[in-house]
Amino acid sequence: MFEKLRDLFKSEKKLSPELKKRIDKLERIIETPVDNPFIYVQALRHRSTLVENDFGPTDSYERLEFLGDAVLDLIVTEIIFDLFPEKNEGFLTKLRAKLVKGDTLAMFARKLQLNELMLLADQVQGQGIENSKSILADVFEALIGALYLDAGYKPVSLFVRRIIDRHIDFDTITTTLDNYKSLLLEFAQARQMEIPTYSLVSERGPGHDKTFEIEVYVDEKPVAKGVGKSKKEAEQNAAQKALEKIHKN
Repeated sequence: MFEKLRDLFKSEKKLSPELKKRIDKLERIIETPVDNPFIYVQALRHRSTLVENDFGPTDSYERLEFLGDAVLDLIVTEIIFDLFPEKNEGFLTKLRAKLVKGDTLAMFARKLQLNELMLLADQVQGQGIENSKSILADVFEALIGALYLDAGYKPVSLFVRRIIDRHIDFDTITTTLDNYKSLLLEFAQARQMEIPTYSLVSERGPGHDKTFEIEVYVDEKPVAKGVGKSKKEAEQNAAQKALEKIHKN
């Protein structure tokens, strides 16, 4: 099956000088010898080039992105499973989501300068497509898919581990995992919503033993309420409930 997948990208053609230059640079970036350069060419090819160059509908990076997404999930799961042997499934799930979210993958792509290697049609040049976070994240996943097909699981796993070692601070990222207010803010910003706000609903009990109830608004709409012995605790609980409600829907 693996060989059949690789055969789909074989070509009798030779790379143009411009494409060869891009692949040579990419080979230095991935620190792995390139066997079939045409796999990587497709990983860099934006859908805007399809009509201009008379390519087929599946000749952009999108199929490789689909494959790379699954491969990346497995590699990241292995990494954090080994790094955090005492942590439960909930912690690992949230950490993996942080590592494979679009913003993180776009950051990796920029660090690798994939935005400079992307293949775009002439009519979209100058529109900033190569700097779009979502497209950069997609191209990074496509690169993972291409490297997996061209070199196999071990080289692509080593590549992902190098990227994470160089650009991820686990001490910093893990301290924010249970900060539900930060997670809710990230959720809203990623979807261009209004910043979540918190409103005091009630304050009960004597001065030394107060209980606070806070309601959180997402995109200016009330979503959930939280209770706590301090306003900060109540806000965190409200944000947690809001995230749970959002993910259920």
